[in-house]
Amino acid sequence: MTSTAVSESDAPTDAPAGFRAKYERSVARNESLLCVGLDPDPDRIPAGVDARTFLLDIIQATSDLVCCYKPNIAFYEHDVEHGLALLRDVIAAVPDGIPVLVDAKRGDIGNTARFYAKAIYEGLGADAVTLNPYLGRDALEPFLEYEQRYAFVLCHTSNAGAADVQELTLADDGAPLFERVARNANDWNERGNVGLVVGATFPEQAARIRAICPDLPLLLPGIGAQDGDLRLAVRSALDSDRAGILVNASRGILYAGDGADYASAAHDEAKRLRDEINAARG
Repeated sequence: MTSTAVSESDAPTDAPAGFRAKYERSVARNESLLCVGLDPDPDRIPAGVDARTFLLDIIQATSDLVCCYKPNIAFYEHDVEHGLALLRDVIAAVPDGIPVLVDAKRGDIGNTARFYAKAIYEGLGADAVTLNPYLGRDALEPFLEYEQRYAFVLCHTSNAGAADVQELTLADDGAPLFERVARNANDWNERGNVGLVVGATFPEQAARIRAICPDLPLLLPGIGAQDGDLRLAVRSALDSDRAGILVNASRGILYAGDGADYASAAHDEAKRLRDEINAARG
């Protein structure tokens, strides 16, 4: 593929250890495929605790149990004055060697995509991001140029309305749209930095996506609050090494306790889920 040359000042910059290396080391070190969402809801944070303290305590309590952290940017952007500074602090507080995936679901073209990528990778220091593929390859390319960072493309999401568009039948081959996205992801993976978002609430579709994309990492949201079947989801999505997935849980871990013991309660719930994932993994 031919790409347009950029000046040195415009060229993407990366930390030496990229997403994949951090992920694989965290999986091995923590014996974990659990990804913890860092989504601060002001109405659920214990009284007298500020969001920054809450999130840093959660990280400290769970960092030996996870393969990744996933802050959803919406829980920070709503605070237009302080939110992104908080997100930057949270990402910086994650121990070295554990990757951070910002759930932003970006999807735009040209300079807009380039600046989105610059903000998330350089401004915030994230290792990966979620992207919407609806606008096509050129909307993803500014993110894919950061070769050590990963782009997790929405394929079959966890919400009930996912089928409204993602399961529409294509006229040319009769396959559902989400399978075409999976096949396209293999083509987009020229630099080895593409993953897919596959809802744990749709294990049959997850199995079909894994068959199409045997080597891509899959982010599995939908466990816990969205009632995904953890055991079935894990077994449907594992790769040939019985890994290659990031099973995300957010609210169930963050708000496992509602008092002064919130951090220890989060640790206990994270450990329970980590162990349950490993049992399903076999």
